[in-house]
Amino acid sequence: MKKILVIDIGGTHVKLMISRREKRKFDSGLKLSPRQLIAEVKKTAEGWSYDAISIGFPAPVRKGRIAADPKHLAKGWVGYNFSKSLGKPTRILNDAAMQALGSFRGGRMLFLGLGTGLGSTLVWQRNVLPLELGDLPYEGGIIEDVLGKPGLERLGKKAWEREVLFCLGQLKLSLIADYVMLGGGNAKILDRLPDGVELGHNRNAYLGGCRMWETEPGTKEPKWNVI
Repeated sequence: MKKILVIDIGGTHVKLMISRREKRKFDSGLKLSPRQLIAEVKKTAEGWSYDAISIGFPAPVRKGRIAADPKHLAKGWVGYNFSKSLGKPTRILNDAAMQALGSFRGGRMLFLGLGTGLGSTLVWQRNVLPLELGDLPYEGGIIEDVLGKPGLERLGKKAWEREVLFCLGQLKLSLIADYVMLGGGNAKILDRLPDGVELGHNRNAYLGGCRMWETEPGTKEPKWNVI
């Protein structure tokens, strides 16, 4: 069985996981370029042994390739060859989709990541559909600016929580989800969760990274269909 190094790139930190409990991290942010990421990963992961790498990336990823530069990092990510730079087989998935994949336990699940921005993914059967719900128009801007970190800082916790609970209900209804799984650092500060909404765990990103390498029994075909 392959030993997977999972890299979860966020707007504030980059987390490296070699198991659900072994984690290291370094700072992220607007100055983080692909070259800086590679250098920091090699330094931070020193001493760990692994066969392959999974990367959760905070921007659209199509067919395993980064499709656009993220809002919260430096430029230059599109087309970057991570396998070559890291010297290991590497697969890339949107960061919310990777955590959603690790959080999935059947049915039709909507994953929402309440962090620097708003991550979103729909998972059902063996299908993973990364979404960009953060760009939905809302309150004269986009919904990410209300439900993400800027909204929390601007509105204060009480008003922000009201907005989150309202939007959770609307998005669950609109996407016909059986349940909503919440991730991201700010999900933990909610005082209550409505029926059909569950609090996930950031460690699920590690399981999602491992699931990216799963194949159908007896074949080399991927088990999960990323749409």
